[in-house]
Amino acid sequence: MSSTVTNSKLSSRLAALAVAVFALPALLSGHEVPNEVTVQGYVRPQGQALTLLLRVPMKSLRDIEVPTFQNGFLDYSRLDQALNDASSLWLRDYVELYENGQRLASPKVAGIRVSLPGDQSFGSYDAALANILTGPRLQQGTDIYWDQGMLDVAYEFPIASDRSDFAIRPALSRLGLQVNVVLRFLQPGEAERVFDVHGDTGIVHLDPRWHQVFYLFAREGFFHILAGTDHLLFLLCLVIPFRKLRGLAVVVTAFTVAHSVTLIASAYGMAPDGLWFAPLIETLIAISILYMAFENIVGAKLDRRWMVTFGFGLVHGFGFSFLLRERLQFAGEHLVSSLLAFNVGVEIGQLFVLVFAVPLLSLTFRYVVAERIGTILMSALVAHTAWHWATERGSVLVGYRWPEFSLIDLSQLLRLAMVIVGAGFVMWLLSLWMGKPTPQAPEAPEAPQAP
Repeated sequence: MSSTVTNSKLSSRLAALAVAVFALPALLSGHEVPNEVTVQGYVRPQGQALTLLLRVPMKSLRDIEVPTFQNGFLDYSRLDQALNDASSLWLRDYVELYENGQRLASPKVAGIRVSLPGDQSFGSYDAALANILTGPRLQQGTDIYWDQGMLDVAYEFPIASDRSDFAIRPALSRLGLQVNVVLRFLQPGEAERVFDVHGDTGIVHLDPRWHQVFYLFAREGFFHILAGTDHLLFLLCLVIPFRKLRGLAVVVTAFTVAHSVTLIASAYGMAPDGLWFAPLIETLIAISILYMAFENIVGAKLDRRWMVTFGFGLVHGFGFSFLLRERLQFAGEHLVSSLLAFNVGVEIGQLFVLVFAVPLLSLTFRYVVAERIGTILMSALVAHTAWHWATERGSVLVGYRWPEFSLIDLSQLLRLAMVIVGAGFVMWLLSLWMGKPTPQAPEAPEAPQAP
């Protein structure tokens, strides 16, 4: 009898476990983090108030108690509390607004509502605000699920003046795996500024001053060179054979001049903008590392190495420009300051790397391994990595159609070629001056010896 009861209990537990296992995916799907979320927003200071409008896909607002009917459709008559909870838990406490460096107080909710995915009211500020505050509300009969709607919210912040220096930190990365915030800033008397912010990029100055731009872009350049493994390996290949500061200075200067030329030229629209261009540059960067590594192995001609470095520096400059092109939206009207600052940051990053790399290499070759053997071993490891990069990136590149150049494209390339030739001539003059040996004082004649 006891055996029968025990078997019955065991069967019940196994059945409950099976139900739980099959129900788990359904439970988890309700809390699934979206892969990609796009948030639309407007920031408009006017008088003593700043209005922030946000449109957020409701699928990204999770763990909210939502009133629904048995079929899962939204119950609009009992939805207000859920919308307020979603606004508070996911938006209001994470979007930070600043006026003249001071964070603004918590805003009040001026309006909140649910919109259909196809609603076009966020095409302009006035239409979006009118839709949130006075537009018709969705009624029963418009059957949608929670994850199909869009949450539109209007916040109001008290401010001192609509001419202040405003900044925003849209820390909404928790809404999805990849979050894009398309933000429009409307300041009275000024042209509309549009920002496309990815994830949590920190504080964004909506109308930045030149010193704010300089700091931002210098920091971007510094950390970009430190985080760029391919650029670091290229620098390593450059410095491995050098033991004298004069020769190394010429090579580093050539790299600096070259990447500065193409970086600035790209910012002024002289570089191709086809989809094929980025994979081409990434492939050429890998090839540049591979070439420098092989040159170290077979024995580099150091007196002419600045020429090779200058050519590859042009390629690396285009690589830097891909990051800069995205960041230029934060420069405001200070394009020149942003370019100068980014270059300064890159150069400081390079010097930071060289200050550690050169002494470390010297110590390694003195106490650990012979210089020639060490050069071959290090360069071989770098070449192995670069070869894999070149093949992987090359396979992506061949998937693009070869571009067809128009007369406008050819004229841009001609202008770019003229700039490169001019920079090369300047670098040649610098190499003559920097490579010139320092004159030494003539030795004094020996005094005649006394007989």
